[in-house]
Amino acid sequence: MGILSRTSQVIRSKLNSLLDRAEDPGQQLDYSYEQLQDELQKVKQGIADLTTQKKRLEIQKRRLEENVDKHNEQAREAVEQDRDDLARKALEKKKQKMRQIDDLERQVADLEQKQDGLIQQKDELQRQIEEFRTKKETMKARYEAAEASARVNEAMTGAGEEMDDVSRTIERAQQQTEDMEARAAALDELRETGALENKLSDKSDLDRELDQLATDGAVDRELETLKSEMGTDENADADASEEVDTEEIETDADVESEVSDAEIESELEDLKEKE
Repeated sequence: MGILSRTSQVIRSKLNSLLDRAEDPGQQLDYSYEQLQDELQKVKQGIADLTTQKKRLEIQKRRLEENVDKHNEQAREAVEQDRDDLARKALEKKKQKMRQIDDLERQVADLEQKQDGLIQQKDELQRQIEEFRTKKETMKARYEAAEASARVNEAMTGAGEEMDDVSRTIERAQQQTEDMEARAAALDELRETGALENKLSDKSDLDRELDQLATDGAVDRELETLKSEMGTDENADADASEEVDTEEIETDADVESEVSDAEIESELEDLKEKE
């Protein structure tokens, strides 16, 4: 099993465990994304370590190759000086160095193979992380949308219950208002009939009846006075009219009297002349 497979299994296991007990999936997804980023950094660090190790082996190989060249020169010089024993030792060292070089080449090739594999796994992990990031953002958006919808529904449910309370409050207020209006109308009626004043007065019923009788008596007396005054005026007018008529009668009588006296005197004169 490769490092990428093991990493994926570990991440999935952690992710499932976290999501099972997650209170906020968005935060858990962000945490998982950070964990994947950490794993990616570890893979990159592993690649860097392998590269460093390969470089060290390559440096060591170059030094061995230099030693091989050196031992070749030493063997030639020994042969030229008829020192086969020294030439043999130089060639033996050369062979040792070449075996080491071969071993190093195998190690370097193995490291290069591992490095290439890690690079491929790193690229694949990076691709998966990018896909996970996209899914993460999508899942967060969906969760936030669902959470917002749930809050709206809860608010609407709460608003529905609140509206019921508001409706009941309005009904109570309307009933109280109608009761107060009826009370105000009743008080107006009592005030117009005087019953309210009676209720508010400190006088007893007997006192109020006596006051009413006194008021009625005073009104009756004032009415009689008014009638009397009006009657006196009418009598005065009648007397004046009678006086005018009497004067006219007296004038007529005087005229008639004067006429009678003249006739009598005329008759007397006639009688005297006949005598």
